[in-house]
Amino acid sequence: MSADKKLWRCRNKTLELESRPILMGVLNVTPDSFSDFGRYFGAKPALERALEIKELGADIIDIGGESSRPGSEPVPVAEEIARVVPLIEKLVADDDIVISVDTSKVGVAKKVLEAGAHIINDITAFRSDPEMGELVAKYGAGCVLMHMQGTPKTMQENPVYDDVVGEVYAFLEKAVENALLSGVPEENIAIDPGIGFGKTLEHNILLLNKLDRFADLGRPIVIGVSRKRFLGAVTGRSVTERVPAGLATAVYSVMKGASIIRAHDIAETADALKMIEVLEKKG
Repeated sequence: MSADKKLWRCRNKTLELESRPILMGVLNVTPDSFSDFGRYFGAKPALERALEIKELGADIIDIGGESSRPGSEPVPVAEEIARVVPLIEKLVADDDIVISVDTSKVGVAKKVLEAGAHIINDITAFRSDPEMGELVAKYGAGCVLMHMQGTPKTMQENPVYDDVVGEVYAFLEKAVENALLSGVPEENIAIDPGIGFGKTLEHNILLLNKLDRFADLGRPIVIGVSRKRFLGAVTGRSVTERVPAGLATAVYSVMKGASIIRAHDIAETADALKMIEVLEKKG
C-alpha cells in the first residue's frame, strides 16, 4: 500500500492525522441507544446535541440512526433515513463540520451521501451490501471498515476465535482489498477492529494490547471503547460511570497507534487527546 496513513480523505475534506489524534463524537438519534438512553431521539434534541458536539471539540460527528448494541433489532431503511437525513441537511451548511453516518445499508448510505455526509462508518465493512463500496467510491467519501463477528443481535452470544488478533487482522486486510477493488481510493479508507462487537473481555483486551500490529495495514485506525460493556466488566461500573475507564483505554489506544477515537463523552475525551498532543510534542 502506498497511500499516506496519516491522511484521511473524505469527499472535500482531508483530515490530517500526523500531529494529533482526532475525535469522532457519537450522536445516536435512536430511541434505544445503550449509551444515552434515547435522549437525542427527535429533530430538536438531535440538532442541539450535534452543535454541542462540535463546540466541545469533536472533529467528526458520527450520526447513527440504528442501534448496534448487543441484541438489537434492525431498523427499516425508510425509518433510518427519516432519523438521519433531516439532521444532515441542517448541518451541511457549516463547512467546519465533518459528518459521518453509522450505517451498513446502501439505501441509507445513498440518501445521506446525497444530503452531504462525508463518511460512511460501516460496522459490516461492506459485507451487508456489495454495492456499498461502489457507492462510497462514486461520492469520493471516506469510510470506516469495521470487524464484527455475527450481527448486533447475535454477536455477543458466544464469540469464539482461535487467534482473535490474527483473524481480525486478516478480515480487515481483506476488507481493505475489497474496498479498493470497488474503486474506493486507499486514502479514503480507515479501519476499526470492532472492540465489543462479537468479542469477549479477553478478546477486547488482546486486540487493544496488539493494536500496533494493525498499523501494518497502512490505514488509519479507529477505536471506539467509550461506555462499552467490557469496561464495566473490568471496573464494575454502570454505563454512566465508565468515563474514566474509557478515557484510560482511549489514551492507551492512541499510544498503541490509533489515530481516530470514537467517543460519547466529548469534552473529557477532547481534553485527554489534547494532553496527548502536547506531551508528544514536548517529548
